[in-house]
Order: sequence, then C-alpha cells, then structure tokens
Amino acid sequence: MFDYDAEVRLYREHFRGAWGVQPDDRVLDVGCGGGQTTRDAAEGAARVLGVDISEPMLEHARSQPLPNVSYLLADAATHDFEPESFDLAISRFGVMFFDDLVGAFGNIRRALRPEGRLVVLVWQSRTENEWAQVIPEAIGGSFRDDSPFALGDPAVTRDILTEAGYADPTFTAVRELLYYGPDSEAAYDNVLRLREPQALLADLEPAAADRAHASLRATLDAHDTGSGIQFESSAWIVSTQRA
Repeated sequence: MFDYDAEVRLYREHFRGAWGVQPDDRVLDVGCGGGQTTRDAAEGAARVLGVDISEPMLEHARSQPLPNVSYLLADAATHDFEPESFDLAISRFGVMFFDDLVGAFGNIRRALRPEGRLVVLVWQSRTENEWAQVIPEAIGGSFRDDSPFALGDPAVTRDILTEAGYADPTFTAVRELLYYGPDSEAAYDNVLRLREPQALLADLEPAAADRAHASLRATLDAHDTGSGIQFESSAWIVSTQRA
C-alpha cells in the first residue's frame, strides 16, 4: 500500500493549524483514508467521524483506535448524514474526486450545523505541481486524469462552494515537497502504484514501455535530495462556512 501519509507529511501541520478545532466540536473527516487527519482532529475535538469509500484504508485506520473516533464506510457525496450534526468538516486531498462537486458539497453542508465550517486541502493546478508534470512526461504520453486538480482554480472552486450553500471561501496557498520514498528504488515502486502512471504505461508497446521505465528511473534519481525522493508541490487550504 502506498504510504500517502508519508507522501504529504509536510502539509500536516499547515492543515491542522487551519482547523481551529474546539473542545466541544463534532468533526466530519471526508475521505479520511488511513485516519491520520481523523486522529489529529480527535486530539482537540469531542467526537470525530472518519468517512471513506475504501474498506482496506478504514481497516488500517481502525487499527489505531481512539475513544472519541469512529469510522464509516460510505460515500460522503451521497450518504444520508444526520442533518446539522457536525461543527466542522475537513478533508485532506479527498474532495476533488466527486462526480458532482456541487451536489457533494451540498450534502456535506446539510450535515453541518448553522454556520458550521468547512476546511479542505486541495491541489492547485497541474502546472503548479512538479510531480504531476515530470512523472507523466518521463513515462511519455498525454495526461490522463485531471480530477486531482478539479478545485485548483479559486474562481471555479468559489463558484462551486457558493452554489452548494457556503459563504465566500478564503484560499491560503501552501508550497511543500512531496516525499516519494527514501531512495529511487522505493520511489519507483510507489509511483507504479499510482493511477495515472499505470494508465500511461498500459498503453505502451513493450519496447516503448522499457524506455519509459528507464526514463522514470532517471527522473526519480534526479530528484534525490539526500533526504529522499522529493518533488515540488502546491496546494490551497480552502476555508468557508455554511451560509
């Protein structure tokens, strides 16, 4: 399993610092994955519910239980949450993939109390993220999946959130390095677990695939910082509240 917590570890404190969790808060963690953000929120909140569509990820999350944390296998875009039952909804790189962004954010809004808050961490555009350009370019072929960057344009995201019933959001830019592994061999294995590289490689003839693998290894070698294989990245912390 790809260690996503390790990959985005330098964003952790930026994101935690944006929540403003209060001791009486009930928190909803959307796309909680292995539960790191859920557990982080639980340090200051009364109760936290982590929601994800991946049972293996939730099994990992449940392996580190906390008394004020529970997990739910569900799609937060459509799940029938108890209305007005959360003070804060958070998500670390988990809300860009909804098929219907307005509908999904509207569903989360209904789960928030009046003036309840939403704080999400999303990628800026592909052009602001080195990892999202040089890895596919090393493999060759055109980009396949821009869904990770669906909320990268503040104007677009503002329109989505206001249509879904939120107040005018604020955007805080954050730039950090992404960590792909301690060395190029580990990073190579990690990259090959990702969806876009898999799709690009699947289309290549054997000889072209061999060249792509060699090019990918060279790219990873070139990004060895001495503290692991790292790529530049840019994200937004988007904060708003139920209108």
